[in-house]
Amino acid sequence: MNEQSDLPSHPQGCAPRTLPPALPGVRGELQSALIGTLSWYQQSPPGNAGAVPLLLVHSINAAACAYEMKPLYEHYARTRPVYALDLPGFGLSSRERRFYDPRLMTDALLALVARIRHDTGAPAIDALALSLSGEYLARAAVEAPAALRSIALVSPTGFNARRLRDGPAGSTLGRRGVLRFLTRPAVGARLYRLLTRRGVIRYFLRRTWGSRQIDAGLLDYDWASARMPGAEHAPLHFLSGFLFSGDSGSLYRALRQPVWVAHGVRGDFTNYRGLQLLAGQPNWRVEVFPTGALPYFELPAEFCRRYDAWCATALPG
Repeated sequence: MNEQSDLPSHPQGCAPRTLPPALPGVRGELQSALIGTLSWYQQSPPGNAGAVPLLLVHSINAAACAYEMKPLYEHYARTRPVYALDLPGFGLSSRERRFYDPRLMTDALLALVARIRHDTGAPAIDALALSLSGEYLARAAVEAPAALRSIALVSPTGFNARRLRDGPAGSTLGRRGVLRFLTRPAVGARLYRLLTRRGVIRYFLRRTWGSRQIDAGLLDYDWASARMPGAEHAPLHFLSGFLFSGDSGSLYRALRQPVWVAHGVRGDFTNYRGLQLLAGQPNWRVEVFPTGALPYFELPAEFCRRYDAWCATALPG
């Protein structure tokens, strides 16, 4: 899908002063001493009593944000309560200088899941996460199995080798020496500015799509989001490995909910040979799309049709 951006235009190279909402609907905030300000978007269709809420979780990259969930958010807002958050360090959530790791991201997910269940009265919800955030969703599902009815992982990380990651519980792939170097004021901020120039963001989106036909709105919002104060803090932890789970394989194996996996065959994210190690798990289903790593941008109707068909067979009515 290649669409016109609906963001306010800015002269080339001029940063916007404020970040507009990434998605339509109501924007909520949760305040916590542990995770700071957590921002999310929500929409519900009229007459949706009994519909199971769906939580959408964006990926982790230099300019990640809830806009990555836009096609799914807008589609499911017509049939069920739908939520999309900005993880800590991204979008309109807190971006302070702090330590970012899978524990923080998982705690943010669990806090919002609890809020959704409280507000809607739903005993459990469905959740879908993109790329690296699938590791946080898996951890949340293992720690709070009764709160999450099903798990969907789109282009998930941790499956690009013949072995899954089975490190110590709670471990990361972080390298402290790299983090110390990157967080030097003269290094990290300058590197982040280079990585988030509009042309560089466009380059990485094309590699993600495996095509030059990227989503223009996502490019513009990524660029605007990356210009906000404190935007570099979480991505620098990502670059130094601290946002990758060292025990993701153990988490994936421990999932007892129905798990739906979707991935494409173009671009930089096409190696999922590790999924073969879970082929015997009866609760796992893998779907392959002739797309890049964000199949719901390119084939939204087909993606939602397959996901809904799986839900209809794998989940209670």
